[in-house]
Amino acid sequence: MNNTRAILLMIAAMVAFTMEDVFIKSMTTGLPVSQVLIFIGTGGSLAFAALTLAQRGTLAPLVHRDMRGRAMLARNFAEGASTIFFVTALALVPLSTVAAVFQATPLAVTAGAALFLGEQVGWRRWSAIFAGFIGVLMIIRPGGESFDVNALLPAITVIGIAARDLITRQLRPDIPSTSVAFYGFASVLVAGLVLLPMTADPMVWPTLRGWGFVAGAVIFGVGGYYAIVLALRMGDAGAVMPFRYTRLVFSLILGMIVFGERPDLWTMTGASIVIATGLYTFLREARAARRARATG
Repeated sequence: MNNTRAILLMIAAMVAFTMEDVFIKSMTTGLPVSQVLIFIGTGGSLAFAALTLAQRGTLAPLVHRDMRGRAMLARNFAEGASTIFFVTALALVPLSTVAAVFQATPLAVTAGAALFLGEQVGWRRWSAIFAGFIGVLMIIRPGGESFDVNALLPAITVIGIAARDLITRQLRPDIPSTSVAFYGFASVLVAGLVLLPMTADPMVWPTLRGWGFVAGAVIFGVGGYYAIVLALRMGDAGAVMPFRYTRLVFSLILGMIVFGERPDLWTMTGASIVIATGLYTFLREARAARRARATG
């Protein structure tokens, strides 16, 4: 029963994240990327500060000395930088393309863990990682007639998110998730403020419709994060994690309905390869973890 609830929560989180992407992409039609980052970062930070206060009765966890550690600072930098590329990608690239490339994140995390953290990765998983990145190239198609250089933005985002996730593994396990999320959104706010003077676009006050997009992005972003944390705490990772790939399905559907996108055969084939290799890699990692526990 717990796994069933956890799976439903994971699917709900993927729906929420997809809705957040839709609202962010809609925001970028009327606002510069820097302002989008500022609004999302401010809204998310306030939401998780309020959640921390409600759960702990104090904001002390947000100013704990662990929050100023080197690992946390590095994580915040990776979060802010990758979000710049991600929001810019949503502004310039079809939602379905961004979502398809984004599914390569677990493969990048596995590769990074092997290269930088010394984790053991066998030839089967390396083969899957290589095949998955071929799938990404099929989606982006560099050198092809239809190649758009902006399609590289979600690929850069994947590198940044993978770095963030690898750094997160180095954080102390007793650091509250809400504190990590608070500083994640705060780093997005800082990224927007840094980017603001670098853009030629003037500041724009959102319309009532624009404020609706802002509210939708913050609500679904915070809700998705909270749902995925609950899912991972409630259920077994082996049962829950494969359902994170449902995000691509929802992105394809909403991309077609909201933005009139029509992904081509290359994008669909590449996305299928990325998902298949990601699932295979996760299953191999789960099997390796079981063997390690059995021998330990």
